[in-house]
Amino acid sequence: MERVLFVASEGVPFVKTGGLADVIGSLPQALQAHEELEVRVMLPYYDEIGEEWQEKMEYLTTYDVQVGWRKQQAALYTLTHENCVYYFISNDYYFSRKGIYGYYDDGERFVFFSHAVITALPLLDFTPDVLHAHDWQAGLAVLLAKVMQPLPNLKTVFTIHNLKYQGLMPTDVYEDFFQIDRGHLAGMEWDGMINSLKAALFHADKITTVSPTYAEEIKEPYYGEGLHQMIREREADVIGILNGIDTTEYHPLTDPHLPINYRTARSKKLGNRELLQEEIGFTYHPDRPLYVMVTRLVEQKGLHLVQRIIDDFLQKDIQFLVLGTGEQEFEDYFTYLEGAYPDKVKTLLTFSEQLARRIYASADFLLMPSKFEPCGLSQLIALQYRTVPIVRETGGLKDTVTAFNKETGEGNGFSFTNYNAHELLHVLDYSLEIYRDTEKWKQLIKNVNKGAYTWKESAKQYKELYKDIVSPTNQLNEQGAN
Repeated sequence: MERVLFVASEGVPFVKTGGLADVIGSLPQALQAHEELEVRVMLPYYDEIGEEWQEKMEYLTTYDVQVGWRKQQAALYTLTHENCVYYFISNDYYFSRKGIYGYYDDGERFVFFSHAVITALPLLDFTPDVLHAHDWQAGLAVLLAKVMQPLPNLKTVFTIHNLKYQGLMPTDVYEDFFQIDRGHLAGMEWDGMINSLKAALFHADKITTVSPTYAEEIKEPYYGEGLHQMIREREADVIGILNGIDTTEYHPLTDPHLPINYRTARSKKLGNRELLQEEIGFTYHPDRPLYVMVTRLVEQKGLHLVQRIIDDFLQKDIQFLVLGTGEQEFEDYFTYLEGAYPDKVKTLLTFSEQLARRIYASADFLLMPSKFEPCGLSQLIALQYRTVPIVRETGGLKDTVTAFNKETGEGNGFSFTNYNAHELLHVLDYSLEIYRDTEKWKQLIKNVNKGAYTWKESAKQYKELYKDIVSPTNQLNEQGAN
């Protein structure tokens, strides 16, 4: 049996800011469906974690953590949730704050976290064969696992959820943060800075990304965020494994957030829509298709494309709803748009998991014209809620959404290739054409209903990856015997 310890900065149901938390909350359970694997998870113990979870935690021990020349203390807690054991590393100075990111000392906070993870390994009642770290906040744990060797034969996997965020710190903090030989700085330094993500890429035994297409894209300068050459040099160790979603958690038939549960019935989707629009003050028009965006309001999400063409598209008989917060430019723009088209546009500058679920359950189309998208979960949730995604062909969007072909009847959504506003407008017009064609729309929805968006296949790939790095000799022997 392979024993795997996930290390990450957030995870559902304890604390969440984005898609990383969804992955950490659902992938371990999918992996443990395989008898050959035991997976546990280690997270920071934030004040943001709800009291209902804090009350269930069991205190294990307090231990010293060496961060450079300073000695800090960490307390270790545990709880079991849905047959998975979680560990939480507590330190009041670093983690007893409002929110989990966005502080001037985020680099130092996650340096401490990585040190605390590695120091804790010999103290656990669980000896992992693989340390699987996620994104830059856990990237330095990969470096420290290799340099400090806390356990014999410990292997490492590092998953890139978004290459754009790299955990940069000035090199002059090296002695303050790391009690290791300065020669190791070369494996961490990038463009004059300590780069936490680069350190993980340099030291990990295997590197994964969250979709096959993104694994290829990040080898190129446009998507590689300055690290494309290094990723090319390690491409034999890079594999793209597509994210899934927890289809028990995200299921319109059982979702407790929905006023009206359903499996596929359009009448019940319309019932959800009518209730939602009445509550948010948005005129209900059952004959108009509802296009929605559930997103962070940032450039990455393709919002400049939307700005260029949405006035033209709003001349059609449609409605458009936006849920999210983000950059002031886009918040102001969508507020203006609602004022200009009060009967056709509604902008909700907030985020609520309940509201998001109700929007997925009410919409006809989800719009995701992203500039880049390592995997994307919104399109998978939309498909699960029988809402048709409209995406740009990048990263995981390309891997999960197949353009509907009106001649063959194949496809589960709509897509366009280039980051171009007129291509977006063209595909929006095409989606409306198919919506108005009763037979073709029925076929499209039938395709959506047949889809499977679970972790099942991806979990098999991770299982094989772990087996390969833990027992490569056995793998070669088996191949030779065959």
